[in-house]
Amino acid sequence: MKRRSAVRAHRLFDGHTMHDGPVMVLVEDGAITGVDHSGAAPPDGVPLTDLGDVTLLPGLVDAHSHLAFDPGGHAEKQMLGDDDATVLARMRPHAGQALRAGVTTVRDLGDRGYLALRLRQEYEEGPHIVAAGPPITRTGGHCWYLGGEADGAEQVARAVTERAQHGVDLIKVMATGGMTTAGSDPGSAQYTLAELRAITRTAHELGLRVTAHAHGAAGIADAVTAGVDGIEHCTFITRSGVRPDPRTIDAMAEAGVFVGCTVVETMDGMPAEVLAVLEPMWENMAAMHARGVRVVCCTDAGVGPFKPHDVLPRDLVYFASRVTTNTAALASVTSLAADSCGLEHRKGRLAPGYDADLLAVGGNPAHDLTAIRDVRAVYRAGRRVDRSQPAT
Repeated sequence: MKRRSAVRAHRLFDGHTMHDGPVMVLVEDGAITGVDHSGAAPPDGVPLTDLGDVTLLPGLVDAHSHLAFDPGGHAEKQMLGDDDATVLARMRPHAGQALRAGVTTVRDLGDRGYLALRLRQEYEEGPHIVAAGPPITRTGGHCWYLGGEADGAEQVARAVTERAQHGVDLIKVMATGGMTTAGSDPGSAQYTLAELRAITRTAHELGLRVTAHAHGAAGIADAVTAGVDGIEHCTFITRSGVRPDPRTIDAMAEAGVFVGCTVVETMDGMPAEVLAVLEPMWENMAAMHARGVRVVCCTDAGVGPFKPHDVLPRDLVYFASRVTTNTAALASVTSLAADSCGLEHRKGRLAPGYDADLLAVGGNPAHDLTAIRDVRAVYRAGRRVDRSQPAT
């Protein structure tokens, strides 16, 4: 028997545009079959849930998360010391925490031992998980402790093939060093242009997208030249500070490269050297967005105590204050984020044929974006999420 239902609200953001007036989303077997703006009653026999004065949105998409990382722990020690059962026991509540906040899709951009793929199989009532598996990094490179070390064009191409055989959804490569690995230099490139080309060529032949972790300007330029589909962080660090390269930015805009803006708020008391990176980075994110680069608000959830797995709504408010309008920010974590994950055909919009992943929030987030944190209901594939109990 088909499972049919309807949800009514005062407003609806469809992934691109806000609509006022009574709206009703019709759902059948986990997918949206219709969106009604007339105020009509549901079809005979279809149960209706009237959520009242709320805004319905597509479930949020966090395009950069690490479910295996414990925000209160030490990633390197835990990834080296904990067995798979222990790590999975943390990942499940992390995913549940995101879901209860309205994040119905999580793109995991770095785990150990393909555990995000296992979690997806074992936690069907959780958020939809898009998984990259262990990120490809040079020997001793950024996040080496996740087990993805590979050196030279032949090895990195073989690493891509291995991930495809495991069933990953995309490839993640550490094109530069990072800020959370001891001894790593975020401004320095980890791979040559030839090695990055070997990764993108092999991945694209296998039908997989590639996103590159890249802080350094030279590494960003090489990754874009190599044909990656996305750049994570995109900080443009050089030896003389943060210096965006207009030619690289133009190339990203023209090629449709996604930029994963992993939000870090500037705060009172931050060291001067941190602010010297953050302030120009935010100025550049706004400039890239204005240039037409597809800038996606995402979190890097799990990397520290300021990044719990339900942080996306909070980060979104800050992102909008620094980069774009409220409506464009909402699109950035729905339709645009879904596109960056290769899910533009089924996620990120409230329209017929899309998954019935719904978020209801109090108020109108197009007017006051803080409303995104006033969660009234979450639906995953048409089923209402029990937000009273955390996943264990």
